[in-house]
Amino acid sequence: MLTKEIVRNIEEQPKDHPNREWIELDWEELNKRILRKKTDKGTDVAISLEEKAPLKVGDVVFEDSDQQIVIRTKKEKVYVAYPENIIQMGKTAFELGNRHTPCLISETEIVVRYDETLERLFKEVGVRYEATERRFTEPFKYRGHQH
Repeated sequence: MLTKEIVRNIEEQPKDHPNREWIELDWEELNKRILRKKTDKGTDVAISLEEKAPLKVGDVVFEDSDQQIVIRTKKEKVYVAYPENIIQMGKTAFELGNRHTPCLISETEIVVRYDETLERLFKEVGVRYEATERRFTEPFKYRGHQH
């Protein structure tokens, strides 16, 4: 099956479909316009987008009455740190920044890609953390710098 456009996005225009299939991508693959993947149910799909906009989680690349094919990211191993106060938040963010470790920060947690060397950092800071899996909906932002 070849698809050349995004039909819609199920996050922006929710609509259930009885036969939804998922194409699972690494979040880096969201930036690719040409891909060949199999869905979770084995359908072979070639994507060749003419637009330069990146794929987004929830993009429907094919839909008819019998089938719907949607983009999502693969689950990845991550560490989630749960700072209990502003001091733990600051220390954890500072130490991760010193290591140039990309992270996603919310009001209650800091999420980083799994790297077993980070356990020592979390223990030294004294922040509660867990190793788990998550699907990312947005890529980590890498920022260039000069020393």
